[in-house]
Amino acid sequence: MTEFHPGALLNAIVYAALGILIFAAAFVIIDKVTPYHLWKEIVEDKNIALAVLVGAMSIGMCIIIAAAVH
Repeated sequence: MTEFHPGALLNAIVYAALGILIFAAAFVIIDKVTPYHLWKEIVEDKNIALAVLVGAMSIGMCIIIAAAVH
């Protein structure tokens, strides 16, 4: 086994935080671009189709962000 390097743990934490921040910013941008409020439509109006679409977009954004950050 190799030795534990604290720098590797720090890098993982920084990249994870960066990925989460980029994802949150991208979600806010998508929410602003759509003609209606996504969270209100999904939670209050129970729009299942929109929830599935937002989930698919979220997975796609996460794949792209993970590839860019990695």
